[in-house]
Amino acid sequence: MRLPGDLGGGGATSRLGAFDPGRRGVKALAAVAAVVVLIAALIAWRSRPRVEPVPTPSLEAGATVTAAPVASASAAEVVVAVGGKVRKPGLVQLAPGARVADALQAAGGAAPGVDVAPLNLARKVVDGELIMVGVTPPPGAATTAPAGTGSAAAGGLVNLNSATLADLDTLPGVGPVLAQRILDARDAQGGFKAVTDLRKVDGIGDARFEQLKDLVTV
Repeated sequence: MRLPGDLGGGGATSRLGAFDPGRRGVKALAAVAAVVVLIAALIAWRSRPRVEPVPTPSLEAGATVTAAPVASASAAEVVVAVGGKVRKPGLVQLAPGARVADALQAAGGAAPGVDVAPLNLARKVVDGELIMVGVTPPPGAATTAPAGTGSAAAGGLVNLNSATLADLDTLPGVGPVLAQRILDARDAQGGFKAVTDLRKVDGIGDARFEQLKDLVTV
């Protein structure tokens, strides 16, 4: 004779037995779980942060490393005065090797209607010089001949009879070609006897002579 409790317990046991995978099923589930764990570990390992090594530059035998000298900004500057008919007259600071065109640009350019043709825009400027645009500079104010060359007379005027080609090239409106013509004319006539002899030089017209007459002497 079965009791009611026995009937309920037997039914539960039979239902649990229906879901028993058996020994082979347990092994299969364990193998799948192991594969899942292995894949998860592999993904985590690949996604870990990495530190890339920085290669150290190698020096060849006998090679040395030297630091490039840093030039002083004040030593590299060239300061010139730009006056006359320009937009912003005054002192301008230029890089070494700058030319008259650079100084003119730094001063804002010439005023409207001013002819800059008499200026040698390609001439390199000299520290401390005065560049006058559209007007005749005062006597002795625009000399750029280095001290000690002997080409500048008292008052800062350039001596036409002792000036070199480089000295003449510093004069406004005089480039290397015209400077050489002045030297050739000086040699041909045995020296200049007066400043007005510049009129005999090919390429020096009335306008250029008026620009140079107060800057030179004999």
